[in-house]
Amino acid sequence: MQIISWLFSVIGLFLSLWIIVPAPNYFLLPLGVVMPEVSPWLVGINAIALVIAVLQIDGGYLSFVLPVISLLALGLSLRPLIQLPRVNQQFASAMEQALGNNYLDEISEAVKSQMRSQPFILVDMFRGIDSSEVRILRGINFASPDGVELKLNTYRPLSPGKYPGIIIIYGGAWRQGSPNKYERFSCYMAARGYTVIAIDYRHAPKYQFPAQLEDVNTALNYIREQANDLEVDVERLALLGRSAGGHLAMLAAYGSEAIGVKAVVNYYGPTNLVEGYREPPVPDPIDTRKVLENFLGGTPESHLDLYQQASPINYVKPNLPPSLFIYPERDHLVQAKYGRQIYDKLQTTDSLAILLTIPWAEHAFDAVFKGVSNQLALYYTERFIAWALK
Repeated sequence: MQIISWLFSVIGLFLSLWIIVPAPNYFLLPLGVVMPEVSPWLVGINAIALVIAVLQIDGGYLSFVLPVISLLALGLSLRPLIQLPRVNQQFASAMEQALGNNYLDEISEAVKSQMRSQPFILVDMFRGIDSSEVRILRGINFASPDGVELKLNTYRPLSPGKYPGIIIIYGGAWRQGSPNKYERFSCYMAARGYTVIAIDYRHAPKYQFPAQLEDVNTALNYIREQANDLEVDVERLALLGRSAGGHLAMLAAYGSEAIGVKAVVNYYGPTNLVEGYREPPVPDPIDTRKVLENFLGGTPESHLDLYQQASPINYVKPNLPPSLFIYPERDHLVQAKYGRQIYDKLQTTDSLAILLTIPWAEHAFDAVFKGVSNQLALYYTERFIAWALK
């Protein structure tokens, strides 16, 4: 029994520490990403460990070690849940400040009835988030630049029709990934009345910028041309990207070719590549400078114009599509300060922008679809998109 108690307490503390300790390398990064998102599970584990440890107190000094360890672990695992109400209130205020106190009144009752009822639903941590059945068509070829077949996936409601569109651009440091990533989000939104189209692009280092942006714009043109077959209303399009995909979504949405784009949603995307190179995160589990050199072909000293051309912050101007930025405060791949930079710059123009930051979350938090952070982000993302594409 004592061995089991030690295992429970030590393992609980080890896992809970990743809620506050940044991952020092890429191998350990999943722990930093996942542990804050499954904190309700950790609370249960640590509570059980604490009860077992307390029951074994026999009056000796050493018998108090395990209860202290479990109590510390329990406190760490409770941090996201303790912070959640305050952060949710900040998010609600930011949305209302940007869109108006009654912005939800502008969304139809039919659409609102499909959205999540609460920013966080504890039981969904255990049962998952229902996405309902949708029509999925994968592997549609939309271009073949330099012989590279670029494909897209569509996720559509069961009933044929013409729906507002969400174009998804995946992340992966511009080096890897496919339209199949984060399918649960795509299915979730499709089940709520959107045509979701996940698109592909060529990867670095073989293909360097602006090849990726060219591919995104090619996909946008294809979607407009094939709108009827794809069942998408090209007058109501939102671009949504994660990490490198968020970067490309901003460049495309703020560029002159993004006709019909009514909104952009950027999950933790790079915005200032010059500063990103010169001030990498600490620790730096993916070697940010190497990633940027692969993407742009060199350093800011040798390729400054290209770094500036590839930085969304340099495209800020009046009357851009409304933007929603979601950044984790503990991000050690793309620091949250770059989200604040572009948000602050947008605030100086007539362009609408919303910045939501999650204090306990790490980069790619939404990979845990039913996790604490993604539930919160999903709640406000679907409201923003519904408002923008109404």
